[in-house]
Amino acid sequence: MTFRIAPSILSADFAKLGEEVANVIASGADWIHFDVMDNHYVPNLTIGPLVCEAIRPYTTAPIDVHLMVKPVDRIVPDFAKAGANVITFHPEASEHVDRTLGLIRDSGCQAGLVFNPATPLNWMDHVMDKLDVVLVMSVNPGFGGQSFIPGALDKLREARAKIDAYAERSGRKILLEIDGGVKVGNIAEIARAGADTFVAGSAVFGAGKDSDPQRYNSVIGDLRGALAGV
Repeated sequence: MTFRIAPSILSADFAKLGEEVANVIASGADWIHFDVMDNHYVPNLTIGPLVCEAIRPYTTAPIDVHLMVKPVDRIVPDFAKAGANVITFHPEASEHVDRTLGLIRDSGCQAGLVFNPATPLNWMDHVMDKLDVVLVMSVNPGFGGQSFIPGALDKLREARAKIDAYAERSGRKILLEIDGGVKVGNIAEIARAGADTFVAGSAVFGAGKDSDPQRYNSVIGDLRGALAGV
């Protein structure tokens, strides 16, 4: 299994965001995770397409846009135009989940569903053909720096079983992403439960001294070291 590390810029220094993105990718990260919150679907307000467009020149790595907004469809084309590669959303935030997935893919991006801790996975059962990513939240969305909810491990195992069964039938791979409280001490256990893509915010961007451009090397290396034993 190929593992991907996707630092969330929610925990980055927004005063020098382009530099932060470039440094974290140079230190070995695979994706940039981009958290979009609207102070409506979740109780926080963060960033939009203009910021995505601004950081796009700083990296060729995939930008993984997680939409915590309601409604969803209006903003999808804007993020695709701004340079997003992956766009995921919460099924509760869309009136027509199949249509929204199709809109994302028609806009040239990979599409995915996001499942909160209390959201059942059965939303994915009838749209597997349109899914490129399934994102399991191991915290309640809205704020960075929260602790991992252990029940997410069982949910990952359930999602992995669905994804593997679909892959056996169709030959098509769907990525399984985890977001919330991921750190060096638990990433191996999370991987054993089935995740292959790991969002880490404060665990990565909270590392080292701000004056050191290589400060992320150590923590990303430690994350990879923990995954190597899986």
